[in-house]
Formats: sequence, C-alpha cells, structure tokens
Amino acid sequence: MDGAGAGAGSAWIDANQRYVSAAVRLVQARLTDAARRIDDKAPPDGAGDEAARQLRELAQAMPVPAALERIRRAFDLSPFEYEVLLLVAAVELAGAVGQACGALHGDPRRRHASFGLALWVLPNADWSALSPEAALRRWQLVTLQEGGITDAALHIDERILHEIAGVTSLDERLRGVVTIPEGARVPARYRDAVEEIARCLEAPSAPVVVLSGGSAASRAAVACAALRARRAAPLVARVGDVPAQPAERELFVALVRRELMLRGGGLLIEAAPGSSAERIAAARSLAQGSDHPVVVSVGGELGLEGPTVSVALPALDAAGQRAIWVEALGGAAVAEDVLDDLVSEFRPEPEEIARVADEWRCRVEAGETADAAEEHPLRRRLRAANRGRYEGLAHVSVPVARREDLVLPEAQSEILRQLELHVRYRRTVLEDWGFLRREARGLGVTALFHGPSGTGKTLAAEVIAGRLGLDLVRVDLSQVVSKYIGETEKNLRSIFDAADRGGAVLLFDEADAIFGKRTEVKDSHDRYANIEVGYLLQRMEAFRGLAILTTNAKQSLDTAFLRRLRFVVAFPFPGAAERREMWRRALPAAAPREGLDVDRLARLEATGASIRNIALHAAFLAAAERAPVRMAHLFMAARDECARIEKSVSAAEIGGWV
Repeated sequence: MDGAGAGAGSAWIDANQRYVSAAVRLVQARLTDAARRIDDKAPPDGAGDEAARQLRELAQAMPVPAALERIRRAFDLSPFEYEVLLLVAAVELAGAVGQACGALHGDPRRRHASFGLALWVLPNADWSALSPEAALRRWQLVTLQEGGITDAALHIDERILHEIAGVTSLDERLRGVVTIPEGARVPARYRDAVEEIARCLEAPSAPVVVLSGGSAASRAAVACAALRARRAAPLVARVGDVPAQPAERELFVALVRRELMLRGGGLLIEAAPGSSAERIAAARSLAQGSDHPVVVSVGGELGLEGPTVSVALPALDAAGQRAIWVEALGGAAVAEDVLDDLVSEFRPEPEEIARVADEWRCRVEAGETADAAEEHPLRRRLRAANRGRYEGLAHVSVPVARREDLVLPEAQSEILRQLELHVRYRRTVLEDWGFLRREARGLGVTALFHGPSGTGKTLAAEVIAGRLGLDLVRVDLSQVVSKYIGETEKNLRSIFDAADRGGAVLLFDEADAIFGKRTEVKDSHDRYANIEVGYLLQRMEAFRGLAILTTNAKQSLDTAFLRRLRFVVAFPFPGAAERREMWRRALPAAAPREGLDVDRLARLEATGASIRNIALHAAFLAAAERAPVRMAHLFMAARDECARIEKSVSAAEIGGWV
C-alpha cells in the first residue's frame, strides 16, 4: 500500500488519530503504574490493561490498519520493541509523558525515554531489542543519543513520527536522490511488457527484473506501471545520484529500504552510463538486498548477481510509431500523408509523441488548423524540439538556399536529384517493400561532395535540406574533436543520437579532418585516433538519416568510408557556360543594375563562391554611390576578391569590363 491510510480518506485519518491517542494513554498508564510502585509499592490500578484493551478494539474496528500497526508488521517488531516505539513516540506527542519520564528518572530535565526506563516500565522487557542489528536501530525507527546504553536518551526518527501521525512524506535525507514518480501514460505497445514484469515480480522469490530497450522515460513508465499493478508504490533511485562515500552510502541504502517497508513499495533503479564504481556498488546493494520488488532500468551496467529476469521493450518500428501517434492524437487526427511524413522522417520516443500530440490537441480545440500549403505544425514542432540537442557541437540552420541558386553540370545535377529521391522514398522501399527486413545496416543515405573550394558543395547540401524540408546541421569539428581520450566519440555519439531522431541533414564540412585515413599504430595517439575512425564507421552504417561529407581532398579520406558512401559527387571548377549562368543569378531581382555584360563577366575564371562574393561587394559599392550596379562596380569588387584569394588576373579575363 502507498503509505499509511492511502486512499482511505478522512475517515481513516480520524480513526488513526483515535488509535494514536489510545496508544499515548497506554504509555501514560505504564508510567503511572511505575510511579505508584515507587511511591507506595501499590499494585497497578488496571488502567494499563484497560488502555491495551481499547487499543485492540480500535485496531479490530479499522478496515485499514492504523499507521502504528502497519509499522509493527512492516518491521516485524516484537511486543517489547513495539512498546518502546510507543514510548518514544508518546514523549513527542504528549507533554505529560515527557514530564512523567523526568519524574521517573529523578531529574525533571530528563524529559525523554531511555532504554533503562523502558526495561523497567514496559512489559516483556528484552535487552536485545536495542542492539544495532535489531529492528528499532537497524531501521532507524529510534536513535540512541550519547551516553551509556541504559541512560542514553531515545528519540523517534522524524520520518517515523510523521508516519505514525498519518502523514506520509519522503525522508528529507532522500530528497533529490529518490523520487516518487507520477503516473505516466503507457503506450499500448508496451502493455505486454508491463504484464510480463508484474508476473515476474509476483513470484514467491521475486527476482530483480532488468529492463532494457526504448528510452529511459519509456522504461520508467513501464516499470512504475508494473510495480503499481503489483500494488507496490514505486520509488525511483538514480545511480548517478547515490552517495559515493561509504558511510553515507550505507545510511542511504538503509533509508531507502526503510521507505520501501513503510510504503509497501517497489524500487526502480535507473542505471546510466558513466556512474562511479562506488555508486554502482550502492545501487547493486539496493537491488540485491531488498525483500521488495526491484526493477533495474538499464542504461549502464550494474553487474548484478543472483536471480534476474531480463525484459526488453519492443523496438519502435514504423507501425508502432504510427499506432502511438494515432492513440495520442485521439480526436485531433491528422491527414494520412502528414502522418506518413511524421513516421517516415522522425523517430521521437513515445513520451515525446504523447507530449507533442497533447499540445496539438489543445491547439485544435482552441480552433487552430493546419495550412496545407505550409509545413504541418506537428512536423515544425518536432524539428524545433531537436535543435537544442546539438548545442555546442553543431550549428543548426533552417535552409534558405533554393535550387536555382545552385549551378552545376547536368551530370552532377542528376546525381543530386537521385540522392533526393533516396531520401523521399526510403520508407516505401525499406519498409513497405521489405528491404529493411533483408539488411539492417547501411540504410541511411550518405554522400560525399568533393572538389575545389567554392564550387558549391556546402550550398548543394543546403539546397537539398531545404527541398526536403529538413534543418541543416553543420558539425563544428573544432568542438567535436578532442585531445582527451574518449571525448571525440562521446561528442560524435551526441550528434548522431540527435540526428537519428530525424528532421535534419548532417553536414561534415572539411570531412577529411575527422574521416581521414587510419595510420599504422606507433603510439597510443595513433591507436585512439584509429578507434575514433572505427567508431565513425559504425555510426555511419547505423545512421538512418542523410549525412553529407564535403572535402577538398578526397584522397585523404579513409577508403573504408568511401566504400560505404552511397553517392559520390565531384564538384568541378565551373566552365564558361556555368559561370555565365551564375552571373545571371548573382544579383537578386530587386537589385538595380545597368549595362552588365554577362559574357564578359563569365571570362573571369572564378568559382561560384567568388562570384557571389563579387556580386555582394559590388552591390555595396553601388549602394554607397546611390547608383545601380554597373560593370565598374563589379570590376573593383573582382579585383578585391582576386587579391583576397591571391589569384592573378589576366587582361583576357577582365579586359573590357570598364
């Protein structure tokens, strides 16, 4: 059950309060009898027996046991241990009890219970009850202050006192480390996993269930649903938050187990990569030493011993993703082609689908509609949600370049059109036509754009991303490549994990810096550099999206990468015909111009990037004169551009411009 009196309402609270009051009266009667024995050697007046009888009657009348009774059962307290707990609780709950303790101690200042007092006053006295291994101290129900074993003050733990009063709250020492999860919606495709885990946990010698697959949030939702199905209130402990110091760790483990006993709960341990050995050891102790149901959500290794049962969440394929979308959208259904687009392009986790779908339902209920001529709000929302995942490692931009901005020979243009088709129709070919069932690797679209600087490689990547309605993610190699061992792979993992969620084209500019040839191993640096290349090969094969590599030095790339590329496009230095077309498109339609001779301009042997730079510079020169762009402006701009790139210019190229 989830804490004292959960679900019983105010009736239980009132009954529990009557029970606590009767328990206090029983303690007062015990103390009064002890005082009578001191004062006049008189026998007990029967008040204690009457109070004990009333306590039993109240317990029998309660449909849900009182908090004190549930604590007694949970920690298997002996009759004497139970009476000690009543005594230390009564000191806090009734001032008269404290006064009576002071009188019996012979010192009004000692208004507390002590072990010596308990042995004298309470029936069924047992010296072993306050040993460190016995329940009262082992589970920190009461604490022993400084002093001799019989004279030291006994105090009730604050968490236990609140529980006795009927208030269930998480121990302050566990806050920030252990959480009480809220109920989360479990997608229909995971309900079999919930039932399987619940069945495993019902076994008499319930094993630890190790849950893998899906996202951490999905595993948490499934595990907590399974624990609730077993009537175990779930608590969640993250391995990375467990105290690392041995003394703190030991206390933490004891408090978590105590919390489980108080709540009749079950534990979900979330294991994440990178946790220290000390924290993993603490989590292992929690998992293996508990009498309560335990589920371990595997994102890292715990090295569990003893009986375990492994349960894996099913992979979220296209059919499963579509089912989750349909279920989550409910009455705010979207057109089939929009749903096809979402399923084909994006791979969000179920909880993200639910969150985005809830937002869209609210918008629909408020009267919002989707404009068929624009990108659907759901698609736009998913793209936006993924951009923050690249922070610090890549630059994300919404493409603005258009197909007409790119001038290439027909052969190269045709390859780019084929590349685009492979992205647009990958769902049809891979999933509907069954290619995915035959081959699980290399199903992403990878391309290499190589050629001299300024020939349009990056521009082509932007054009393709724009036509596909995707963000362009330009990887910042200066932030990705690290001198520290393992950091480069970690950064690459973050980038590919984000890109695998869809909505983006990955662009590795100057790819030879990271996709370079592996070398003979002469030292540790060579070995780890080769490991990085090997990791890249694996991720490129597993990647399901579109990745574009650009380089000015194709010969520097590792041949293993070249074999795995689906498209290789050579961007040649533009000929006269291409340059002529570039000059025609160099100035926007709104830019004023006068007397421009495209044929003369095309004689300048320049790349598309240089032509764009010249046109932009000339526009500023013309604007400064409040004049249209003329050949003279282009002449000055061309001269400056050639000087910048250290290109010598012949009279044949710019003769007759002015």
